[in-house]
Amino acid sequence: MKVRTIAGLAREGGVGVETIRFYQRRGLMPKPERWSSSGVGEGIRRYGDEDVRRLKFIRSAQTAGFTLEQIRELLSLDAGEDRERARALAAERLEALDRTIADLEQARAGLRRLAGACASKDTGPCPIIAAFQGEAA
Repeated sequence: MKVRTIAGLAREGGVGVETIRFYQRRGLMPKPERWSSSGVGEGIRRYGDEDVRRLKFIRSAQTAGFTLEQIRELLSLDAGEDRERARALAAERLEALDRTIADLEQARAGLRRLAGACASKDTGPCPIIAAFQGEAA
């Protein structure tokens, strides 16, 4: 097993050192004991391969849009066999993504309509500006 400092862990995980410390404060990442040649309690913390795996898991779950609380739950499920709860969390996330996508598609359609209205006439107030100011386009 390869051991690394917090800086090495951060580099391998593609995050900053402060991000790891934040995850530690939130209980997502363990905080290993300090080690030195004179024993435990002094020196620097050493992180192993499992810490890299856990950090990458957290980052991937965040990229998928899971909250830190949901990630904490997923991490606890990782140690067990509760696939039903993992599926339920994924379904919740999919529903939220579907709502976000629908909102974005609606915003895109509205902006296209405003851009078309803006391009169709050269005089008067710009329909885009008017819409953002709460005026009728």
